[in-house]
Amino acid sequence: MASEEQEDFGVFVDWAQMGDVSRDAAPGKTEYKDLKELKLHARTGQWTRNHSQRALVYRQLIKALPCRAVTADAAVYRDIVGNASSKRNPANFPLPEFVDGAAVPLYCLKPESLGSVHAVISCVAGEFPDVSHCPALPAVVSLLMHWSADESQCFEAAGRLLACNEPGRRMLDQTFLAYQSSCMTFGDLAHKYCPAAHKLIVAAATDVLEVYADWQRWVLGDLPFAHAARVMDVFLVEGYKVLYRIALAILKFYRKHKAAGATPLQQDSAGVKADIQAFVRGIGGSVSPDKLLEKAFSIRLFSRKEITLLQLANEKSLQQRGITVRQKRRNVQLAVNAENFSSEIVSAKEMKEIWSWIPERFALCQPQLLFTTSTHGCSLNRFYSHCEGYEPTLLLIRTTNKEVCGAFLSTDWEERKRGGNKLSYFGTGECFVFRMKPEMERYEWVVIKHPELANSTPAGSEEPDEGANGTSDANANSHSLPVETPPTSTTDSAHLSPFLAARHFHLNVRNTSMFMAGSVDSIIIGGGGEGNALYIDSELNHGRTGRCTTFDNPPLCTESFQIALLEVWGFQDAMAT
Repeated sequence: MASEEQEDFGVFVDWAQMGDVSRDAAPGKTEYKDLKELKLHARTGQWTRNHSQRALVYRQLIKALPCRAVTADAAVYRDIVGNASSKRNPANFPLPEFVDGAAVPLYCLKPESLGSVHAVISCVAGEFPDVSHCPALPAVVSLLMHWSADESQCFEAAGRLLACNEPGRRMLDQTFLAYQSSCMTFGDLAHKYCPAAHKLIVAAATDVLEVYADWQRWVLGDLPFAHAARVMDVFLVEGYKVLYRIALAILKFYRKHKAAGATPLQQDSAGVKADIQAFVRGIGGSVSPDKLLEKAFSIRLFSRKEITLLQLANEKSLQQRGITVRQKRRNVQLAVNAENFSSEIVSAKEMKEIWSWIPERFALCQPQLLFTTSTHGCSLNRFYSHCEGYEPTLLLIRTTNKEVCGAFLSTDWEERKRGGNKLSYFGTGECFVFRMKPEMERYEWVVIKHPELANSTPAGSEEPDEGANGTSDANANSHSLPVETPPTSTTDSAHLSPFLAARHFHLNVRNTSMFMAGSVDSIIIGGGGEGNALYIDSELNHGRTGRCTTFDNPPLCTESFQIALLEVWGFQDAMAT
């Protein structure tokens, strides 16, 4: 076999499209023992102009992935398919159903290399029967083909990405359940980290989740080659979470593009999807690969463990609704419409706005009225009796001054009993408060926007992600990290502590986690600072609101108010109706 120095890693590439990338330069450094140096080189594009160096670095990175003991390799491919020395006909190697209609992006490959990509994907389908849904595979194989000396090398690299079995780590979604839950997880992250872009999409799209279902394709499929290659650099070093970062950065740049006076969005989901796709495909005209990665790694994202908890919670929600294989999903936004929704406080349109703020796994449900003072009277005991056993709940208040505010509460009110007669706080960081009138505004847990309020991880817990300069996020991005290690399979998900539970974080001040509390005398939402986000008395008649530390909110309405009407909504399983 020829030595690595003699291998031609550009045999499938159309070099006329590769710009200033060198095909013949000596590879330079290809093995790294210092992880920080490796991450720094990946993030700063050190391998961009040297094709052989990038190919050999990729080979080392993929070879280092822990995989199943029996994983089909290059030799298996050569035995089954052979390494073609002539052009293959793509029609002889139809793409498997599990790519869900995703096309093969050629990037900078020769047109005749399309058949080779098809052949590799076809062989993957035969040798990895457990893969049932993987729309990203065509783009990944096409990218890997740019740095492969032959088809069998590309097959082995793709196979190792699929066969990676390191606990708590995955490289590619391989089932519809994993893929769909990743789309929901991205939606949750978009709520929190791209609120302006999310608001823009909610205003135009009839089904926001349908728009976010394309998030992986933006990154692996729609991005131009120069950007996609840089994404592969960091993806192979740092894993799946990088894809979330890149997609969030794309969303931020898209919103900036629309704010600059671009063509107004069409008022339907298909139009929004097409508009985002067109922006991503043409992103090179306004956003360089360096700029995209800089934006991506400036986002102070949740820790890898916390995102795993969210992913598992979303998977569990889908499993409970029987959504484990691809099927036509009803339009989630239709769960709140004028025909089946009736509130004395908010309109169906306003409820849709609130629905766009809640975690994606609950957006699969429709609102169910649990309690209203107009029917059940002004009694805190009746409030508890009607709301206990439901999780989460949505509290809506209209004051006698016609102001409207409320709270999304993540935890069953029955939890208040754990404190006995002592008032104690419970809930998680998914709680938020909001006001609807005179203007709409949501206030989330303060730690989401200000992670510096939580200390870095103590010895023995997860190594933090690293910031843009190669230092840990705990310092560079003030990133807070959970201590508990979540299980890696959904079979253990019932034993997980909740996503964004305060005990996962080393909070500098306890009053940053005063989410909700209840006693026979009152209910309280948010604490610390000048008071509570909401305080409501036992007669559900009077209340107070002020700036609190937990949500860093201003008063949600007149600071001392009288309640005209109070409603509590639960989340009925929309799929079961």
